[in-house]
Amino acid sequence: MIAVYNTINNTIVKTDKPEVKGSWVNMINPSEEEIALITKALKLENEFSIRDALDDEERPRIEAENDQIFVIINVPIRQDATVIYDTIPLGIILTKDHFVTVCLQEVDVLKDFECGKVRGLETYKKTRFLFQILYKSATLYLSFLREIEKKTDEIELTLHKSMKNQELIRLLNLQKSLLYFTTSLKSNDKVMQKLLRTKVLKIYEEDQDLLEDVIIENKQAVEMAETYSNISSSMMDAFASIISNNLNMVMKFLASITIILALPTMLASFFGMNVNIPLQTSEHGFLIIVGMSVVLCCGGVVFLAKRKMF
Repeated sequence: MIAVYNTINNTIVKTDKPEVKGSWVNMINPSEEEIALITKALKLENEFSIRDALDDEERPRIEAENDQIFVIINVPIRQDATVIYDTIPLGIILTKDHFVTVCLQEVDVLKDFECGKVRGLETYKKTRFLFQILYKSATLYLSFLREIEKKTDEIELTLHKSMKNQELIRLLNLQKSLLYFTTSLKSNDKVMQKLLRTKVLKIYEEDQDLLEDVIIENKQAVEMAETYSNISSSMMDAFASIISNNLNMVMKFLASITIILALPTMLASFFGMNVNIPLQTSEHGFLIIVGMSVVLCCGGVVFLAKRKMF
């Protein structure tokens, strides 16, 4: 899918002419025909840049070729599958006259730009547009991290009441999400630092502060992700120890019950032998044996209770 936007009278407008100067071309999982069409219309140096952005394992980086700059960052996404949160590569191509974004699926990072909700958005100001996307990505990471924190607290409260596998799996999935976030944020930070240090992209004075704000937001997200990841890991270890301890207590209790039940069984075995034994001619022999079994069981309970086996 291809969507083309342009800024007219400070308003973002959807058009169908990607070749117009100052246009923003947003490509969502494009077909080979669409890739060829945009490559030709915008005179892109290398169509493989677009295909690189469609690889979900592609790492963040920045490249420059002639007058075109290719940037890949990882942006956060929600998922309904096993892992609740994940990251996906977003490719950004800056040419002399156009701004191109490429992604495998629609992402929340670009939705506000498409709806014109971002103040000061002008598609022909490509450097600022890039920094605005980076800033939106960093703030979205922070927002998802706060959601993860709330979900972790909810799971913790549930686990205090009942150790369910479902809740432990949810906690493990959140821990995976935090790991993905931490790795992606650190990779994004390297791209931002390269933008700040090198001259690969011409940074105007008014955009310098925005880039510095982006770097600060990204660093804060990295610290939050690492902190929550450590907390989550500690929680998993703690609950694993609790589960192991509960299992030990159950096994200890069952062993004690087995010992107590073995006492009357042993006594009954003695009196069940096919030889001459005491009380075999007594009218009250059965009751006496039952009484002896009760006494043995009670004695066993007292003995094990003193040793805190129950």
